Amino acid sequence: MNGIVTAVSSNGEYTFTKPNRDSITLLAGLGVEGDVHAGVTVKHRSRVAQDPTRPNLRQVHLIHEELFTEVGSAGFKVVPGDLGENITTRGIELLGLPVGTLLRIGDDAVLEVTGLRNPCLQIDNFQEGLLKRVVGRDELGNVVRKAGIMSIVKQGGVVRPGDTVKAEFPGGPHRPLERV
Repeated sequence: MNGIVTAVSSNGEYTFTKPNRDSITLLAGLGVEGDVHAGVTVKHRSRVAQDPTRPNLRQVHLIHEELFTEVGSAGFKVVPGDLGENITTRGIELLGLPVGTLLRIGDDAVLEVTGLRNPCLQIDNFQEGLLKRVVGRDELGNVVRKAGIMSIVKQGGVVRPGDTVKAEFPGGPHRPLERV
């Protein structure tokens, strides 16, 4: 399963959106260089309040550009960086990847998929009603999260728009993504 990077974003301050960049540098074991969410331990405010010593399984946030088209058909205008993601992709089914999938991006960077983003009410502060478009329920009543996936950096490198994304599935039985 392969895709392409369409945008990269980072922000050194706690804001909901992240400005697009020409490139971002991924640092092994930390995340995006200069991004407020980079670090060995949790950096998301709600997680820090619960236990600041927990490992940071949310170092890099990826979201599929196809989601923007989907919510656009319902009248929402969302572009790369708007939902706080670091890497926007196209052509790879991020939400269907199993836990532990390795994503090889560009020449050097390698991410390990840890789980689904658990969207919060800030999405409705950004655009009212958008949260219901990125979190819903399937026909069996199960929660479906569409706001991207989270990962950790296994191998650092520079990531730019236009870079390829190649997924390598883990061995053994695959575990579906859960919120992290």
